[in-house]
Amino acid sequence: MKTIQVDLNKNYSNVIREAVNVLNYGGTIVYPTDTLYGLGANVLNEIAVKKVFRIKERSFSKPLPMIVRNHVWVKELAEVKPRHEEIMKKVWPGKVTVVLFKKEIVPGILTAEFNSVGIRIPDYVFTDKLLGKFGYPLTSTSANISGQEPTNDINKIVEIFSKSTEKPDLIIDAGILPKSEPSMIIDLTGDKPKVLRISPTKPEKLLELLELGGK
Repeated sequence: MKTIQVDLNKNYSNVIREAVNVLNYGGTIVYPTDTLYGLGANVLNEIAVKKVFRIKERSFSKPLPMIVRNHVWVKELAEVKPRHEEIMKKVWPGKVTVVLFKKEIVPGILTAEFNSVGIRIPDYVFTDKLLGKFGYPLTSTSANISGQEPTNDINKIVEIFSKSTEKPDLIIDAGILPKSEPSMIIDLTGDKPKVLRISPTKPEKLLELLELGGK
């Protein structure tokens, strides 16, 4: 397990290159996002996805969400209907995970063999550059052990995984991230949007979604 520090206010192209190199070889990384630190691997690499489950000590019956770079990527990975696009444009980029029916390209191990998948486009320059350089979606589950409280403190994350049997290959240390609620989750697989988790700090976002769903 290697840890490298990054200053998000300076040029960090070398950090991006190292992370992409790890991901290209089927490795796993801990990376900063606009919510919490994520535990990432190539979504389309089943062996890499299995590593994420093992590192988190997460049951294979619990699906993992993913992050993507833009709407074009979403349409390559999931079934997007015109009514979905209105909502997606409203909430992305941002702290909202949208559940859609997945396409065959998404491996069943990621979704616990369900036919739907959680997708998010973060509002974060680092992840945009990382995804742009790597070219594939990443798992975006929080960097912690399943059942434990997620944290924005990279020092605690390093401590947690240093004691684990299975460890991420690379930890990108961007310091202690600003406090943030987990992403809101909205399910678009039904006739109307269904909010599965709402951020307490963004009730207006829920009202917007419910208004869209009623049209």
